[in-house]
Formats: sequence, C-alpha cells, structure tokens
Amino acid sequence: MVSGGLLEGLLPADVVVVELFADPASVELFPQEAELVAQSVDKRRREFATVRLCARTALARLGHAPGPIVPLQEGPAWARRAPRWPDGIVGSMTHCDGYRAAAVARSSQVASVGVDAEPNAPVPDGVREMVTLPEERATLDRLALSHPDVAWDRMLFSAKESVFKAWFPLTGRWLDFTDCVVTPDPDNGTFTGELKVPGPVVGGVRLDGFTGHWRTVTADDGARLVATAVVVGRAAS
Repeated sequence: MVSGGLLEGLLPADVVVVELFADPASVELFPQEAELVAQSVDKRRREFATVRLCARTALARLGHAPGPIVPLQEGPAWARRAPRWPDGIVGSMTHCDGYRAAAVARSSQVASVGVDAEPNAPVPDGVREMVTLPEERATLDRLALSHPDVAWDRMLFSAKESVFKAWFPLTGRWLDFTDCVVTPDPDNGTFTGELKVPGPVVGGVRLDGFTGHWRTVTADDGARLVATAVVVGRAAS
C-alpha cells in the first residue's frame, strides 16, 4: 500500500480512480469475463480480475450497476484489447506487478482518459530504441544525469501508453510510438505529448498534442512504480 495512492493528484475531480496494490483472495467475474481468461495462467487471471474489481468499484461511485467489462472484440487485433465501457462512460485501466487501477468519468464531462502504471525500472534491452525518437533519447540522457531516481525511458513509455489510451477513443486509429514526441518536466510532474500526425477534433478544436501528469512512488513492499495520466476535457484548450 502507498499512503495517498499512486494516481492521486494526477487526475481532475471529474475522474473517479480506484487502485489496489495487492490482489484480493478472490474476485467474482461475470461469465463473459471468466471465459476470456479461462486458459490463462494464474498471474494473468488475478490481474485481469482485480483491475475489473477496481473498474466496477469506480463505476459504482458514478451510479452504475455491476456489469461485465470486456474488450471491444472488433476491428484490427490491436484495437480489440480496448475495454468496452457502459454508455455515457469513458475510462482506462492499467496493471503491473504490485498495482492495479481504473479511472472512469462521465463522457458528458470528460472526452477521454488514459492511465498507465509501470515498474520504475529501465525498459528491457532493445525496447528503448523501439519506443523513442532520437530527440527523446537525448532528453532521456540528460534527465538520467540530473534526476537519476527516475527510470526515464520507462516513464516515457508509460506516457506514450497513456497518450494512446486517451487518443484511441477519440479517433479509433492506431498511434505509433514514433507518432508522438513526449517531453517530461522533471520539476512539476507533467509532460507534453506533441503529435506528429493530425490529432482528433474535440470541442471544435483539433488537438496537436496531449498534456499529462506523472509521479513515482515506492510501495510498502519496496516496489518502485511510475504512473502517468492524460485527461482530455470536453472543452479542448
């Protein structure tokens, strides 16, 4: 557990966040959900179930009765992993070792939301070159010298995941890692994601990028985590 949580303070009050740092002994799944992980290993079943417990708890705070949360299961393979939320709801889920979370909001108040959590540790060998641009790698190298407590390549990876989760509901399109230039601000816990492709139109305004927040924590069990969050309001600015 972490006092105050990991995502607390990264999202506006319109967004309901529920997070857990451990899996409950058991979580009841709807049949449609249980079928999706029936052949999965225990670790996958536990993270799948707990993150849905987080999502259902968050939805209940918005007045929604419990129901299955299943992937879209339509469109190209990469799109089928996105959760299908109840009508009138936007949301995002994330999980990594030692952490599960969901963030939901009414679509009348928020256009989209994306959250992601990762271990605060360097990405595996070869991944940095796949997910970053040359200008980003130069920034990461500088930040590693000035702020060595943050695994900046992992933070940037997480930021791009949050950007994509906010992007996809607005566009229905793929966004490659190289289609967005992320610039972290190490001093105020924010980042920008400048799009290199045409952005979505929200509130009559075409977005040319996203802004987000990030933070790192150390859990009670010693796990070091980094989280990122992006929220697109109904009135784009």
